[in-house]
Amino acid sequence: KSAQYRIIGKYPRCSLGQPTQETARAAAAALEEAVTLVRRGELDAIVTGPIHKARMYEVGFRFPGQTEFFAERCGVKNFAMCLTGGKLTVALVTAHIPLCKIPRAVKQSEIVRVGVLLANFLRARWKTAPRIGVAGLNPHAGESGKLGREEIEIIAPAIQELNSSLVTRHSSLVVTGPISPDTVFHRAVEGEFDAVLCMYHDQALIPLKLHAFHSGVNVTLGLPFPRTSPDHGTAFEIAGKGIARPDSMVAAINLAVELAGKQKTTNRTKTS
Repeated sequence: KSAQYRIIGKYPRCSLGQPTQETARAAAAALEEAVTLVRRGELDAIVTGPIHKARMYEVGFRFPGQTEFFAERCGVKNFAMCLTGGKLTVALVTAHIPLCKIPRAVKQSEIVRVGVLLANFLRARWKTAPRIGVAGLNPHAGESGKLGREEIEIIAPAIQELNSSLVTRHSSLVVTGPISPDTVFHRAVEGEFDAVLCMYHDQALIPLKLHAFHSGVNVTLGLPFPRTSPDHGTAFEIAGKGIARPDSMVAAINLAVELAGKQKTTNRTKTS
């Protein structure tokens, strides 16, 4: 199999490791060009690099991240952040919000919404009924209510609703939990689950990066096209030193090609 690729954007004047408003404008323009081309049908997938958000905000970029940018530009309200690498895949119920706001943001409807997106992604990628472990919010998944009642009042009902919905679509009971966050990721790596549905950003990204720091890939669920990116930041402190590793970018490109190919196959099947 082969894929054609196009490098988007213009090269601004810059010094290695020194982001400026000019480089931020160039990055923003590249994102706009990429989404325009994919909406025209000239691209099948988009792979993005990391951006320096502080500089982007200075030039008018108003999104928490690139995930939210692509969703807004495509008119998509039902989207989620997913990361995959090695033997672990995670999806986030809440993403770029302060830790103190997470308990109120963890809602039954959001768990169900992201859970369905995750199940559909796993099914499209591997063509088998997905097995999803759901992490609790509190230590030990609430310890039967002693350490918090979110698991009893919010997460468990969401899992029941998810299973009722997904058993029709995927013909098996696919969602298990809530599971103590200190064991669910180990169980996933050992093969018990295909993915873990996580309640917040660091609950998902810390184990993912510990397990697959150099090969992790960020995938935006819910877009009409595959969008991936390497799971690391700009790392300006090592720019130009010849020590940066390309593994995560290579993995992001390979996954985008894989997903685009499967999406084309699915579309052909639907129209035949």
